[in-house]
Amino acid sequence: MANSLTFIITFVLVLLCSYALANQPRFSGNETVVAAAASNADGICNLMVVSRGYPCEEHKVRTKDGFVLSIQRIPFGRAGGRKGNRVPVLLQHGLLMDGITWLLSPPDQSLALVLADNGFDVWIVSSRGTKYSRGHMYLKPEDEAYWDWTWDELAANDLPATFRYVHDQTRQKLHYVGHSLGTLIAMAAFSKGELVSMLRSAALLSPVAYVGQITSPLGRTAAETFIAEGLKWLGLHEFNPKGDTVTKFLKKICARPGIDCTNLLNSFTGKNCCLKPSIVDVFLDHEPQPSSTKNMMHIAQMIRDGTIRMYDYKDAGKNRRRYGHPTPPAYNIANIPKNVPLFLSHGGADSLSDVNDVKHLLRTLQHHDRDKIVVQFIKTYAHADFVMGTNARQVVYEPLMAFFKQH
Repeated sequence: MANSLTFIITFVLVLLCSYALANQPRFSGNETVVAAAASNADGICNLMVVSRGYPCEEHKVRTKDGFVLSIQRIPFGRAGGRKGNRVPVLLQHGLLMDGITWLLSPPDQSLALVLADNGFDVWIVSSRGTKYSRGHMYLKPEDEAYWDWTWDELAANDLPATFRYVHDQTRQKLHYVGHSLGTLIAMAAFSKGELVSMLRSAALLSPVAYVGQITSPLGRTAAETFIAEGLKWLGLHEFNPKGDTVTKFLKKICARPGIDCTNLLNSFTGKNCCLKPSIVDVFLDHEPQPSSTKNMMHIAQMIRDGTIRMYDYKDAGKNRRRYGHPTPPAYNIANIPKNVPLFLSHGGADSLSDVNDVKHLLRTLQHHDRDKIVVQFIKTYAHADFVMGTNARQVVYEPLMAFFKQH
């Protein structure tokens, strides 16, 4: 039970899963930050990039609703080079993860470092509320208002802030890579016509849009038993997978018939084909990361309803005050401009980005320009293989980089 609980605390609900060049973070604003993030000495650059022989810069960017996000820039690879003459790529992680997602594997297998070694200017962002992006201009993580957001705000505030920052710093359009929830917020933003003027192309790994058909026993059980709503009712606004309250609820899930938590990663994400056992130790050193309980409720709504809509307050009056309608508006993925180059890679064993949900997404995109969309299907891959698989470089990253170089 001890081993299973360790996996529960670390892997559950992963949906959808510098000192070399600059000692001081660079801000997009000059206001005082109330809630500070981790220091540069303990930052991602120092811990995960510079120690491997790569240059790295720590940057900060402020969202329009006051969050201060951590961004790392790897301007070139170990072979050296010059800043400013490489095409930028922005990497966005998924739920309950942070920017270290792209650095968990050895240098020749971690996407961020592979991209840097192959001529790209790499930018890694960590979403609000995670260890390196806990800053805010006037709120603290102890404040209820700090956690009053869902992925709606990630799409409307975080992603535009980071896009514009990278675009302004490099004066170039950028490629985008998202994993899991990182694909959802991108498609939501693109469907409103936002950010596409700064975009070269987008790679969507384990794409998450529709999630009504997920086969993950843990993910579906958590949604159908209203676990997140229960945590919110208890006053838990920060969803921390390592916290005692969440752990108690997860124990209850694991006690239900048909839920086998002795092999939780596979039972949650699908049977990953290509993870080394040693990668779990690296993962445990850094992940998982917090999110808002409200965000978990939003995702549960999507699983139960099979729709892509904004957060539903389950009160016509509240919805009307927030949206001008008694029900929350839907995101129309078909509105993504048809000439935006898209690379979608999904796995046959993925129980979060389920094959049937991805087929639904592809039907939604059926009118996309045929020469602007590439769909890669990897029969043996599950959710975590895309970011931690030992053969991900050969199977996913090489085709991804070839796609980028065409655009």
